[in-house]
Amino acid sequence: MQARVNWVEDVMFVAESGSGHAVVIDGAAEGGGRNMGMRPMELVALGVASCSSYDVVTILRKARQQITRCEASVSAERADAVPAVFESIHLHFRIAGENLSEAQVARAVELSAEKYCSASIMLKQGGVKITHDYEIVSESG
Repeated sequence: MQARVNWVEDVMFVAESGSGHAVVIDGAAEGGGRNMGMRPMELVALGVASCSSYDVVTILRKARQQITRCEASVSAERADAVPAVFESIHLHFRIAGENLSEAQVARAVELSAEKYCSASIMLKQGGVKITHDYEIVSESG
């Protein structure tokens, strides 16, 4: 994997992935930024949530579940010291579909957490407490 981060001004950067996609990273005004992009630690939390979501959707599709929506909310707590590392991250999945099997949804979330999500497993090995839960919702909910 290759990537590049270019400084723009103040504390604003543009990060480019090896696959050709870009994201703006910036700080809050009190940190010298203009709030024009995500913070670096937000990207880490979103990386965990999107990695696990990718797994959950893929596993459910392979299990022939008729999934129509998967939303992952991420809540993270950081240390109150420098460095302000993550101490815990919680992912809550809201999954909708037709005739979803609760056992298959639970299995998909567990497999992602324990076997497949490289981002969360890497952070767990570094001491971050990572938890997951889910709910199956109606398409309108």
